[in-house]
Amino acid sequence: MKTWMICMLCSAASYAQDTTAPKPPPKPRPAARAAVPDHLPGKGMAQHDFLFSGQWDTRKDSQTVYLIKKGKIAWQYAIPIKDEAGQLNEYSDIHLLPNGNVVYAYKTGAAEVTPAKKIVWDYKCPAGTECHSAQPVGADKVLLCVNGTPAKVLLVNRRTGKTEMEQVVPTARPDDPKSVHGQFRNIRMTKAGTYLLAHLNMGKVVEYDRNWQPVFSVNAPSAWAALRLSNGNTLISGNQHGYVKEVNAKGETVWEVNKDDLPGFPLYTVHQVSRLKNGNTVICNWGGFLRKEDWDKVVQLIEITPDKKVVWALHQWKDPDLGPSSCVQILDVPEDPPRF
Repeated sequence: MKTWMICMLCSAASYAQDTTAPKPPPKPRPAARAAVPDHLPGKGMAQHDFLFSGQWDTRKDSQTVYLIKKGKIAWQYAIPIKDEAGQLNEYSDIHLLPNGNVVYAYKTGAAEVTPAKKIVWDYKCPAGTECHSAQPVGADKVLLCVNGTPAKVLLVNRRTGKTEMEQVVPTARPDDPKSVHGQFRNIRMTKAGTYLLAHLNMGKVVEYDRNWQPVFSVNAPSAWAALRLSNGNTLISGNQHGYVKEVNAKGETVWEVNKDDLPGFPLYTVHQVSRLKNGNTVICNWGGFLRKEDWDKVVQLIEITPDKKVVWALHQWKDPDLGPSSCVQILDVPEDPPRF
């Protein structure tokens, strides 16, 4: 009897174990969709003077922002890929100030560094929050977006450290800590003093007035960044959807480029975009979701004319290796809108 009971228990245990659903294998990362063309338009790193960085370069133990002048690295500044608490650092927003300092967001905070690499201001995110947006406003202030539960927009005086404005903003899942990372990337204060928010996990761009009442909204799947152009239109980048579109005040698309609209130059994940005063658009083409062995098949920066002709394609993965592309500031041609 005891033997029978033991056998039955063993059989039951084996049955339970055998019917437990195995964990699904990790989803393989996709391959690059195209090889890099043999001849690229433009002058490579010498096409423009520019500030550049890319997030999530997990090949390295540091993340670097590069200042490129006359085709060479004129200055660079690296931060450890992990902070003292083991949290991942990554550049998500960078700005070269008129005085030569650089303001940047680094996920666990935001900071200002001098050309001598001295930190003169450093905002540390509270536990459980992230910062992927830091826009200099005037000479002394910076507009921050702090992803969290809840998410907040802050206007901070970099000289005094005082928070001069704090506003809770809506997100898709405001009480879910797991949603924090996907809430926002770049937000911007406009010249009119309104707030233009690319709601990444809500799939739309919303403009709020000074009293934080919505005055404009447009659907924009996985919006990574939004800029208010001098013509009143809004330029939006589409993250993993691989698009750039310009919409008017009615929310109508008046210009766009999608993943495979540029023959030989597929868009993978579009992070920051810059509109130049000459009408050209510069696209940060991030490919970090690809197989790591395919990263160097991605053209990091693409400049196109209004009629979508590629006039510059930056492919710079060695000598030097600039890494994936998330942020760019073009320095030798005026941007629209101007940063300062």
